Amino acid sequence: MTATRPTFRAALLIATALVSITGLHSADAQSLNRKEAKGMDISGQWRGRTGLVTRGADGKVIFLYGEVQPSVVCSPLQVCDLELEGGEVVRDVLVGDTVRWKVEPATSGATGGQAIHLIVKPTEPGLVTSMVVTTSRRTYHIQLKSHATQYMARVGFDYPEDVSSRLADVNARIETGGAGVPAEQLNFSYSVSGSAGWRPTQVYSDGTKTYIQFPESVASRDAPVLFVVSGGQNRIVNYRMKSNMMIVDYAVDRAILVSGVGWSQEKISIQRRG
Repeated sequence: MTATRPTFRAALLIATALVSITGLHSADAQSLNRKEAKGMDISGQWRGRTGLVTRGADGKVIFLYGEVQPSVVCSPLQVCDLELEGGEVVRDVLVGDTVRWKVEPATSGATGGQAIHLIVKPTEPGLVTSMVVTTSRRTYHIQLKSHATQYMARVGFDYPEDVSSRLADVNARIETGGAGVPAEQLNFSYSVSGSAGWRPTQVYSDGTKTYIQFPESVASRDAPVLFVVSGGQNRIVNYRMKSNMMIVDYAVDRAILVSGVGWSQEKISIQRRG
C-alpha cells in the first residue's frame, strides 16, 4: 500500500498539469489578435448585411450574387429548391453540418443548357450552418437556417453581368427616343479614340441612325462639330442634340468630332468595327 502511494501522487500531479496546459491552450485558441479580430469583423459585416432580395417567377426568391451572404430559410419535412444559372456545372458542395442537413442535386431544362438545382432539407428546426458551392463559373457562400414552419420554396440568383446587360438594353431603348427598335438589332461595334473632356461614353446604330452619347456636362455647353468621313473627305451630315445625345440621321462608318481651334482644339475619331 505504501509503495503505491508516491506513484499515485505522481500520476495525480501529471494529470493536473495536463489539465492546466490543455486549459491554457484552449484559452489561447479563443483569444484573437488585432488582425484576426479585424478579419472577423469584416466577415461578420458581410454575413450580417442586408442585401437586395427580389421576387422572381413562380414565387422564386432572388438574391444578387456576390452582394452579401444569402441566408436561405428551410423547414423540416419541406424542401428548399436552390437553382443555379443554366449551363453552370457544380464541382463540389460542402456543408458545415452534414448530419442534420441533406443536400441532393437535381436538373431541369434541355441538354446543353440544363440548370442545376440543389434540394436542401434540414432534419429539425433551429439549426444554423453554412454551405459552399463551387461551380464551373463561380463560388457560392450561403448560410442555411431551419425554421419550424417557415421556408423558402424556391431560391435563385441574379448575376451582376446579366443585370448590367439588361440595363444597357433598357437604356438603349430609351435613348433611341422610343423608336421601338429591339435592343438585339442595335450595333454597338464602334471604337472611339482620342482624348477630350467630352469624349463619347457610347456609340451605336440602329441601321438607319447613329447615336452618340456624351457625358452629362455636354448638355450645358456647345456640342462638338461632327464630320463624317466618306470617300476620303470630311462632310457634314444632319444631326440633332437631345440632352447629351447626338442623333445622326445617317448610318455612320467613320466620323470625326472636333471642338475648339488651334492649340486648344480637341478631336475624337469614331469608327465602326463591323
